[in-house]
Amino acid sequence: MYPSNVNLYYHNPNLSTNSCQEDFSYNEDTDERLFSQFSPQLLMPPGQPGFQSPFGPPSQGPVGGGPPTFSPPSFVPTQTQQIEAFAVDPGSIRGCLFRFTYVWLRGFQQFWFYPIFVGRNSVAGWRWDGFRWVYFGISLRQIQSFTCF
Repeated sequence: MYPSNVNLYYHNPNLSTNSCQEDFSYNEDTDERLFSQFSPQLLMPPGQPGFQSPFGPPSQGPVGGGPPTFSPPSFVPTQTQQIEAFAVDPGSIRGCLFRFTYVWLRGFQQFWFYPIFVGRNSVAGWRWDGFRWVYFGISLRQIQSFTCF
């Protein structure tokens, strides 16, 4: 498609060879060693086939942060009345890591959840859809209340 005798990058003859544009040769061994940690398999959620966490398995719960091996409790807990907060505190839901947790969202959605990660503004884990566990993440602002077992 492009002529082979034309350089495809910009070349300014007024710049010295000590500039930012140095001639680097491609070294497959170096590239593999430096960039193998960014393989496409890391883009899949934990627990999916082919996933390997670069940090190792979590200290509790299923190996590799995968979904629980059985369904959540068959009951729906009663929601306790709480003072409305702007967002759930990450420290409060962190105690529910690797435990069955029932979540009520703003907008009346509610479900069983198995959290495996709590960040500053979000929580991620496995949501029960009534038949199976589905990897799921949500902002802490969307959670109205929760209780864990």
